[in-house]
Amino acid sequence: MLRSGNQVRLTRPEVARLARITAIEPGVIRSVADLQAYVRRCKAHYWGSSDDTRFLHWLIDREVQSLAAT
Repeated sequence: MLRSGNQVRLTRPEVARLARITAIEPGVIRSVADLQAYVRRCKAHYWGSSDDTRFLHWLIDREVQSLAAT
């Protein structure tokens, strides 16, 4: 993730990895708020309390944390 102040830009591999995990294209992510909205949209799409859903939510969170760490 490329970051300049409040603006962010996901690289192609990052977009592809998020799309592969969620099966939802991130679209244009220009800020941290956009990224958070994308995460909320994905989690709302895959809602529930099953083990698979909890794992997917964890995986999404883990991926976003790894993006923020770079």
